[in-house]
Amino acid sequence: MQTINFTKMVAAGNDFVIVHPLSLSTPALKNLARKICERKYGIGADGLLTVGESEIADVRMRIFNADGSEAQMCGNGARCVALYISHQSSVISRQLKIETKTGIIESRVNNNQVRIKLTQPRSIKTDISIKINDRPLRVNFINTGVPHCVVFVEGLEKIDVFSLGRQIRYHRKFAPAGTNVDFVEAVDKNSIRIRTYERGVENETLACGTGSVASALIYSLKLSLFGRQRIDALTKSRELLKIYFDRTKNSFQDIWLEGSARIVYKGVYYV
Repeated sequence: MQTINFTKMVAAGNDFVIVHPLSLSTPALKNLARKICERKYGIGADGLLTVGESEIADVRMRIFNADGSEAQMCGNGARCVALYISHQSSVISRQLKIETKTGIIESRVNNNQVRIKLTQPRSIKTDISIKINDRPLRVNFINTGVPHCVVFVEGLEKIDVFSLGRQIRYHRKFAPAGTNVDFVEAVDKNSIRIRTYERGVENETLACGTGSVASALIYSLKLSLFGRQRIDALTKSRELLKIYFDRTKNSFQDIWLEGSARIVYKGVYYV
């Protein structure tokens, strides 16, 4: 029986299992992710993260969702990897470059507070009209490393995130890749509340890093905010994620995501 050493980590409610690269093919890693992330017979997690050597950065990260699909990027996952590497090297505060499929992510670790700098967002579209259950719905779209549909609502706690999120996630407007879906309620000029249906997990999660960034950037567009901004996103886990960015007329620059992360436990998984 093969054994795999792992570390379980959590960032703002998103939980991950981190392992070092294994001599497995990508299909085998996808299958392993499904088994490890299963919450009854596996370790239980939103995703599996593999950490290995990189030729262009300090470390390379791959992200496999709970359903076995591989993601381009994961904001809270990248923050966990940054903290994991800092613990491996016994450094309390460290700057690190992480290679992902969407590009190189910069990170800064200060105790349990971890910041990452995201790549430039793309495919920004506002006020898209779609129909759900024959009712019109106006949504927004942005790719912050992975695709996100941002929907502004009132009465966030009453939203059926699973049902409505699933319908939007698979809507033909976002085919064939589908999209994550963020339901956002404004609190004030500089803060929002957010609940997210995550593609690949196929359910609501307690937090989503790239979704919080996506929601903050779209929110700034709606409010016509320019210059250096900070928007706080209160997640389903009740933890706060801080999003910093510069906005000019036509683009966003210097985008950072900050929040807490921690190691939960380490162990051996039997395959």
